[in-house]
Amino acid sequence: MAYEEPRYAIVHKADGYELRKYHDRVAAQISNAGSANRAFRALFAYISGANLTSAKISMTVPVTQSEKIAMTVPVTQGDAGTMRFFLPASYSLETAPKPTNPDVEIVGVKGGYYAVYTYSGRANDRNFAAARKALLGQLAADGIVATSGVIRATYNGPFTLPFNRRNEAMVRINWP
Repeated sequence: MAYEEPRYAIVHKADGYELRKYHDRVAAQISNAGSANRAFRALFAYISGANLTSAKISMTVPVTQSEKIAMTVPVTQGDAGTMRFFLPASYSLETAPKPTNPDVEIVGVKGGYYAVYTYSGRANDRNFAAARKALLGQLAADGIVATSGVIRATYNGPFTLPFNRRNEAMVRINWP
């Protein structure tokens, strides 16, 4: 099944990553849920009708996670952070159904430039840490400075075979 994903333009391809320009988007997000599973369930409930109009909202990809941690601690799925489900492009901040769960908020995500490293396999902590390290190392070698934490983006459900999965490590950057 094909899911809608945010439109972007590839502005530069480099060794091991690409630079993309994204437009503004709308997302449902939950922060500091305590676990990725709890955050996912709350967001999935929202798109399944746990909103003031009981509207069912189409699933989109990617689902993103960002952790707010010190760079010296390992990243784990259980760290408090932010998980986002991007809403279909047909929604705006004004037209997105209001969540019934007070922990779920509708936010505007400002467009901009992102460096993106794509990898397959499971989106577990070990694979993401390796992807993050590869992306940040290549950016440093190319003299490009990250302006945000690295975001984990997953595109496939848990029943997709690992070698068929698309995952990304992405980070906001300044680009001329």
